[in-house]
Amino acid sequence: MKALVYHGPGKKSWDDVPDPKLLDPTDAVIQVDTTTICGTDLHILKGDVPAVTEGRILGHEGVGTVLEVGSAVRTVKVGDRVIISCVSSCAVCIYCRTGNPSHCLAPEGAVGLGWILGHLIDGTQAEKVRIPFADTSLYLLPEGVSDEAAVLLSDIFPTGFEIGVQYGRVKPGDTVAVVGAGPVGLSVMATAALYGAAQVIAIDLDEGRLAFAKEIGATHGVNSGDADWREQVLALTDGYGVDVAIEAVGLPATFEMCTRLVRPGGNVANVGVHGTAALLDLQRLWIQNISISMGLVNTTSLGMLLKLVANHKLPVEKFATHRFAMADMMHAYATFQDAAHTGALKVIISR
Repeated sequence: MKALVYHGPGKKSWDDVPDPKLLDPTDAVIQVDTTTICGTDLHILKGDVPAVTEGRILGHEGVGTVLEVGSAVRTVKVGDRVIISCVSSCAVCIYCRTGNPSHCLAPEGAVGLGWILGHLIDGTQAEKVRIPFADTSLYLLPEGVSDEAAVLLSDIFPTGFEIGVQYGRVKPGDTVAVVGAGPVGLSVMATAALYGAAQVIAIDLDEGRLAFAKEIGATHGVNSGDADWREQVLALTDGYGVDVAIEAVGLPATFEMCTRLVRPGGNVANVGVHGTAALLDLQRLWIQNISISMGLVNTTSLGMLLKLVANHKLPVEKFATHRFAMADMMHAYATFQDAAHTGALKVIISR
């Protein structure tokens, strides 16, 4: 089969590789019908994730058709259409049982990490993929939900909702600022209303993304290139600051922006993937009673979000801006990596 293979920082290729095989009774082999590229894949290619070794097939998002199942698999069968969760959950270790499958302790995730696809084992940017713990890592896809909509539930929508909205403790009437209008930041904006946010302020340098943000849930847009960006945000909160500030870029500067926007007693939720240290001004922040959260998505909300998508309650289809055949994987990467010029949000890659 063909797959996108990582060959070290800055190096990747669309290669011929062996087909995946069942290794454990709880495995399934999936024909990948649709996949996409995540900002985390770009971090891997920059060398920010050293656990990814040369020869690894990248990708942790996908929708596909079940080709084979192990003898212990009960909830999916050959021929089923499924969403592949970006987090693999054994369902029995201490972390899975306490609602944190992102730190699953199963054998292949012995480092205490549920994100193994495209990281510690081969991933979904391929014609086929082996999925461990199929019963608890695959979600049956109902009729009427397209592959394009479903693939966005593998990672970005659960990430935005869980690590942004839930960890940020958004509540009815809140003003929420989201720094970064990339796919995950936009997912925060699209789901903040589920918990009753009254105002959602999108902050970004790209006017096109700010306009798109207003289409999918933001009530206001602020260009962070403006000298008075902070004053613009404070003006929307009577000068007090926002209730919840959500970082969705992964840079020290954008994290600091959030700490400068949040009101005393508010919450800062870090969603972005950081490759370098960020400054935490404790000498300024400690007296403001601010809570700071961060984390890796658990995808425990995937089933709930899928129900909303099936009933047309979330604007997921709008996130798909470019479409490619799998044979054009390298072109898809080039387009996604040059999003500033191409306008790419999520590239959809299909058989």
